[in-house]
Amino acid sequence: MNRLIKSTSPYLLQHAHNPVDWFEWGKEALEKAQKEDKPILVSIGYSSCHWCHVMERESFENKDIADVMNEHFVCIKVDREERPDIDQIYMDAVQALGVNGGWPLNVFLTPEQKPFFGGTYFSPSAWVQILNNISRAFHANRKEVESTAEELRIHLLRSDVARFKQDHGDTELGSDLEEIYKKLAVRFDTTWGGMERAPKFVMPSVWQWLLRHYHISKHDRALHQVILTLKKVGMGGIYDQIGGGFARYSVDGEWFAPHFEKMLYDNAQLMSLYAEAYAITHDEEFKTIVYETFQWLQREMTSIDGGFYSALDADSEGEEGKYYVWTKQQLDILLQENAEVIASYYAASSSGNWEHGNNILTRLQTDSIFLKEHKLDDKSWQTILKQSKEILLREREKRIKPGLDDKIITAWNAMMIVGLTDAYKIFDDKIFLDAATRAMRFLENELMEGTKLFRSFKGHRSNTEGFLDDYAYVIQAYLKLYQVTFKEYWLQRAALLLEFTLEKYFDEAEGYFFYSGSDAEGLIARKKEIFDNVIPSSNAIMAQNLLHLGIILDKEEWKTKATAMVTSFAHLIKGEPNYMSYWAIAYTEIKKGMAEVVIAGDNYDSLRKEIQTSFHPFALFMGTKDKSELPLMADKDLVDGKSTVYVCRNKTCLLPVHTAEAANQMIATQ
Repeated sequence: MNRLIKSTSPYLLQHAHNPVDWFEWGKEALEKAQKEDKPILVSIGYSSCHWCHVMERESFENKDIADVMNEHFVCIKVDREERPDIDQIYMDAVQALGVNGGWPLNVFLTPEQKPFFGGTYFSPSAWVQILNNISRAFHANRKEVESTAEELRIHLLRSDVARFKQDHGDTELGSDLEEIYKKLAVRFDTTWGGMERAPKFVMPSVWQWLLRHYHISKHDRALHQVILTLKKVGMGGIYDQIGGGFARYSVDGEWFAPHFEKMLYDNAQLMSLYAEAYAITHDEEFKTIVYETFQWLQREMTSIDGGFYSALDADSEGEEGKYYVWTKQQLDILLQENAEVIASYYAASSSGNWEHGNNILTRLQTDSIFLKEHKLDDKSWQTILKQSKEILLREREKRIKPGLDDKIITAWNAMMIVGLTDAYKIFDDKIFLDAATRAMRFLENELMEGTKLFRSFKGHRSNTEGFLDDYAYVIQAYLKLYQVTFKEYWLQRAALLLEFTLEKYFDEAEGYFFYSGSDAEGLIARKKEIFDNVIPSSNAIMAQNLLHLGIILDKEEWKTKATAMVTSFAHLIKGEPNYMSYWAIAYTEIKKGMAEVVIAGDNYDSLRKEIQTSFHPFALFMGTKDKSELPLMADKDLVDGKSTVYVCRNKTCLLPVHTAEAANQMIATQ
């Protein structure tokens, strides 16, 4: 047992019984390194990381290897989900050395925290060799080590903002949209959806931008690629056909074999994406996927107090995917007379479509083609399918489950609140709003002190204060909650947090937000998160928050900041939209402009519901039953004593109307 036994992180607790003398990142370990003049080994991972488990099993549980680590290094374990600030810095350093990034991330530092060597997974023999080589080099070639470390320190201090920020001339929205679209389209996989690559990540914000592009331009090929992608993903093994929810990525180009871990942040974004796609297409399959993912969230990922857990591991019983796969014999025994048709539907065979005779359940045909080939009518088929899925889910729940990372991360919970409010808006089903509201109350009760956020909770909150993504997504979640309830408390909280974030995180010199606050622990670099990854850039979300709150609260300085942040990256957005897709959403909002929709009167909520079930990505909603102090609602009175809708832009309004149909037409033309 080592010091990690006192941690709140499930990932660190997994290493608490290693023979390695692990420290958490902190004063004790850093002072020990300086006092003993030892290099520091920082090993970074997360609890659902498959190769992290492999390296632990092969190397960190090996007493002989642990003895080498303990003798020559101060060994620090970091959960990248609790300390993304540390992960960002040392991932940047390793990539600067020419190494492809990934986890586990193993980085060697001088006692002053300066990195000089690193990599990802190493086999046991390679790891021992590296440990010995690094130890020898540190003591025998100290000047060379210090020189490399200093070069990397200087690299880490370089600003991405200074490197990429440019003045932006005025351009036409239509040509901008087409330029972004063409950059994306050259990489489309027009057979399987998504982008032409493997492994394949869904990258939801790319498809959300394409939906907005279609909304403006009516570009049919853009919509076709979104629908193709969502259909193929929903039919593939990356989607849990029995239990709902999405795996992190597909290892192949056909969405067939997932890397089986399920992350909260992926499912949050995909809930929004599928709901928005349904609003445009009214495809019932998209609706089913949202509801099944919600059921998975409630069943497997929700704490008793309403917070959402972080992730499910890929492995159970030491095997990747074992929990999710089936043999044909198992299907035969469980489903009896329906086994053959279900096996055919999910492409399962006696020899298996995956490893060791197992089958990943995946669909190779659309329902319409499948039903036609099997001479089935839709109603009877839906009954067979529903019953069969229930039988398989009940049986699966008897199995040993994958490891659950039950820490509750503020940013990821806020992302799921956004996904749930988007689903509520489109489907008008209170189950989504109730779950979103309950989760926000959990965050307020457990992870907030006034305007200060904390990063995570497991039994009790961690001492780590929130990072920019925590603030960005909580503000966004508050804004979304306001727009589907018109409860001004949510708006007030969003504004207070935005003011706090500007005070503690904003860099006036460069015009963007630091990832860590001014009161945070001093690391060797203070980074700004610019590019989108599997989670959109926290600066892009903050730019959108500034824009939306600036409009609703009539704060010109916030709108000006948002515009400057986004337009300074216009060349990057148009040149590299795969890495700037959420910036592209904010850029399109700024260039097109946002409609201000005010709903007043007794029927304000029913009117809101009718209007919001349509897709209105360029509209901000405000409402009240009687009076409101919000500046854009000050003079929006009832007309003829009836509930009234005002559709405005830049505080200039069209004629007021009384029906959702009329309001929808006005919003569409704004």
